Amino acid sequence: MGGRLPKTDFMYHPLTIVILTFNEEANIENLLNSLAGVKAPVFVVDSYSTDRTLDILDQRGIPYVQHPFKNYAAQRNWAQSNLPYDGEWVLHLDAGERLTPGMVTWLNDSFDPEVRTVDGYMFARRAIFLGRWIKHGGYHPIYHLRLYRRHLGHCENKVYDQHFVVDGRTARAGKGADLEDGVMSSLRDFTVSHARWAVFEAVESILAEGEPGEVKAKLTGNPIERKRWLKSKVFQRSPLFLRSFLYLFHRYIIKLGFLDGKEGLIFHFLQGFWFRFLVDSTIFEIKQEMKHRPLDVVVQDKYGLDVNVFLNKEPAAV
Repeated sequence: MGGRLPKTDFMYHPLTIVILTFNEEANIENLLNSLAGVKAPVFVVDSYSTDRTLDILDQRGIPYVQHPFKNYAAQRNWAQSNLPYDGEWVLHLDAGERLTPGMVTWLNDSFDPEVRTVDGYMFARRAIFLGRWIKHGGYHPIYHLRLYRRHLGHCENKVYDQHFVVDGRTARAGKGADLEDGVMSSLRDFTVSHARWAVFEAVESILAEGEPGEVKAKLTGNPIERKRWLKSKVFQRSPLFLRSFLYLFHRYIIKLGFLDGKEGLIFHFLQGFWFRFLVDSTIFEIKQEMKHRPLDVVVQDKYGLDVNVFLNKEPAAV
């Protein structure tokens, strides 16, 4: 394990910011610039980048360690367990994200690490696609839990669509304290990544049979729990293929996605229809193959994936 740690092995700060990286030279400087005004140390866990990511971290004096990447949840939880700081709170960020000025102000002026009535905070996410903020189609506000007491929270152990969970009380951060996410740097990156994620979601859907994971599927719960309820109890129980058309209609017409302009048309069609249809097509393909051979063989042969990873087990011996 390589890296560059702070000069003092353990230092106390009430809040630590954790970032995961792998070949993020195109993104990491913008994220670090957005963090410049935040009164909290930054710690990076890198998955052995081969580009200039580490050079940028060295130039900025950002401490980091390198650790092999198994999956997103495992890396997040490892990072949280190996912080060189002893603070109570942790804020998890992705390298492609940015803090809005409103979020910086909230962290510095409104966040109280001594509060005893809240154990985790959710932030509204701004999706930036082809340079445009996607404000409609039910895409804002979508809340994500990112800041919590480290001894009460973790990332749920899923290969895809993971969320952070907290054994305690949560609240929304103040209005305008948004987290900005540049969805993808290009359409090519967007489609390649979503094609890969479609396989992950299809396999998880077949294995889980609608089980929601560690995040509770609760209609009357917080925004994250309601979203998980709608996905597991409504969308996933709807007929394959038809649900993709219904979802696009819901997002683009009922939720006014058409107000997001040409960028919104591309985004809502690709993310709200094409991706969902690809997931269903992959589920169909896998189940057709499963008529002749077991799931683990199908997934290994067609996609080069080990089902044991989805079951949170060690990969099978070769």
